Amino acid sequence: MRLKDKVALVTGAGQGFGQGIAETFAREGAKVAVVDLDLDKAKAVAKAIGRRAFAIRADVSKARDVERMVAATITRFGDLGIIVNNAGISHRNRPLIEVTEAEFDRVFAVNVKSIFLTTQAVVPHFRQRGGGVICNIGSTAGIRPRPGLTWYNASKGAVNLVSKSLAVELAPDRIRVVAIAPVAGETPLLATFMGEDTPEKRAQFRASIPLGRLSTPQDIANACLFVCSDEAAMVTGAVLEVDGGRCI
Repeated sequence: MRLKDKVALVTGAGQGFGQGIAETFAREGAKVAVVDLDLDKAKAVAKAIGRRAFAIRADVSKARDVERMVAATITRFGDLGIIVNNAGISHRNRPLIEVTEAEFDRVFAVNVKSIFLTTQAVVPHFRQRGGGVICNIGSTAGIRPRPGLTWYNASKGAVNLVSKSLAVELAPDRIRVVAIAPVAGETPLLATFMGEDTPEKRAQFRASIPLGRLSTPQDIANACLFVCSDEAAMVTGAVLEVDGGRCI
């Protein structure tokens, strides 16, 4: 088991990539805090995993919720060594001037501010325990942006860059920071990225990926498993593209 005796917290774990990450981490020996804005979904995932998991409701854009989820995990499991900032949202694919200020604010609050808040909450604990891993789910959108998603692209560009900056600043504390950059995947957000979920739109997205398919939650979970394990002890500041060649 590659994460035996590890304790992990995964945000946005009620479905999609986050669910795949939480389930994979648990199979590999970790105890997992399943965090989601939708408590029912979080409970369903935690129940399916079993005694190695428990559910927490949190809005990752709210400092009080983030502090509470970190404290609850440490109280429940006696430790916390891995945090996966997976929760994310997008505005619907459409011309940039049609995106509202409220949508812009929410995208940056969930995708970027959440990393600020989780870092503030978890770094003191990581320093006390002698290290830890922060894994941020960025996106190929922050590397090779698609039209119609300008403000989402910008938020994920911020995620990719802040991961590198955090890695440099936190390295003396033995805190590794890595980012995963998935290509569009088979998740509930896919329709938002495409603007409309039609066979033609799906074909258009698949055609932009050299390997010829969208990513899956298991693809992303496998990448997270590696970078969060001791096998990646020398990996920090990396943005790992899990994209079927999209960014080439």
